[in-house]
Amino acid sequence: MATPTLEKTADTAAASPYITVTFRIRRFNPEVADEAQWQDFTVEIDPKERVLDGLHKIKWDLDGSLTFRRSCAHGICGSDAMRINGKNRLACKTLIKDINPEKPITVEPIKGMTVLKDLVVDMEPFFQAYRDVMPFLVTSGNEPTRERLQTAEDRERFDDTTKCILCAACTSSCPVFWNDGQYFGPAAIVNAHRFIFDSRDEAAEQRLEILNDKDGVWRCRTTFNCTDACPRGIEVTKAIAEVKRALITRRY
Repeated sequence: MATPTLEKTADTAAASPYITVTFRIRRFNPEVADEAQWQDFTVEIDPKERVLDGLHKIKWDLDGSLTFRRSCAHGICGSDAMRINGKNRLACKTLIKDINPEKPITVEPIKGMTVLKDLVVDMEPFFQAYRDVMPFLVTSGNEPTRERLQTAEDRERFDDTTKCILCAACTSSCPVFWNDGQYFGPAAIVNAHRFIFDSRDEAAEQRLEILNDKDGVWRCRTTFNCTDACPRGIEVTKAIAEVKRALITRRY
């Protein structure tokens, strides 16, 4: 396939900090072909810009049919998770200069999920696993008349897993999930952890039983792919191990 190119103008060339970068993107359109194919795009871009900026340049100036998700563009919504040079990353947090722009930058959809078009995958199974672990506070009694108080120590117990933004970078980096889409996956377990260890919650036993399933927490093989992939720095593998320990000891 021909390589579209976005050229800088002569007026800006002399003082421009821009460099020429090739984006090699895995394209898939089910209305056009049954198989995905790679397509190269060449753009002029400041190396301090992000991969997301490069994708914007391609979509806005070269090929409007390029399809990908993005929303806040600041690493908060988690919608632009994709495989960049073979690793799960957020396009909005990945700088061009940090990924060897002298070689083509490969961009493809995250693995283990059905590709709908280009870099967009079907996230419904991922979110169903998230819903299945009851990711909400469960308490008994009447609605409180004041805030449910908690000590700083109790809050710290699950602080790390509150950082999850549901980007699916961890789950789609897991080799168990690649081979068995029924596995709950790291993100669902992380969000169960967040409530299992919350001193205000009363449904820890229910969540533990949900994860004590053949497709639950015991499927984890402790490869640390999930921890490496997390853009928020959550110790995902540690959280999974703590849930396993809680299942054995029933102490949480």
